[in-house]
Amino acid sequence: MTPLLIGLTGGIAAGKSEALEAFGRLGAETISSDAVVHELLDSEQVRDRLTERWGPQIASHGTIDRGRVGEIVFERPEELAWLEAELHPRVAERIDVWRRSLGPGTDFGVVEVPLLFETAMADAFDVTVAVVADDDTRRARAEQRGHALVEERAARQLDQDEKAARADHVVRNEGSLADLELQLSDLLAKLEHPDGRSGPEPVQR
Repeated sequence: MTPLLIGLTGGIAAGKSEALEAFGRLGAETISSDAVVHELLDSEQVRDRLTERWGPQIASHGTIDRGRVGEIVFERPEELAWLEAELHPRVAERIDVWRRSLGPGTDFGVVEVPLLFETAMADAFDVTVAVVADDDTRRARAEQRGHALVEERAARQLDQDEKAARADHVVRNEGSLADLELQLSDLLAKLEHPDGRSGPEPVQR
């Protein structure tokens, strides 16, 4: 049986990574597109492309300075577009290799893609899931992690309400990790039935 492929997304600091880990504990095979990007930035091929574009100072110690990359692409949209054009096809290729490696005993494969809808990747998945939380909760989580305010970091992303409207299923993450895992367990149980594969259906408890 072919595993059901789930695209996982959500608002900044809504808990996508926690949801991905919970899916893993529930028996799904998982992969993060952000983790794939980090691996690619450490690869010689991508490092050479970036230093060719932005100069050797971008990797002065032999590894890409991600902070400097962030400064460049944040200030210059055309450079962000160039970087995405370099990375997105490679990320898609890595995820496709991962997907084809899933064994016949795998029921679910979950891919965390923060920009799932922004990069038009939704059609690559059987089902999409958006993790959301209220703005105060997300802001507190972002600040606790030392990140910029949610509004500032979210400026280049769709509003989480728009993500939720586009997703097949929505999970609210405003309680404990146990609450989140229970919701995801319920969701996987529903997805085991054909009727659970289609149509927006917010998951709430």
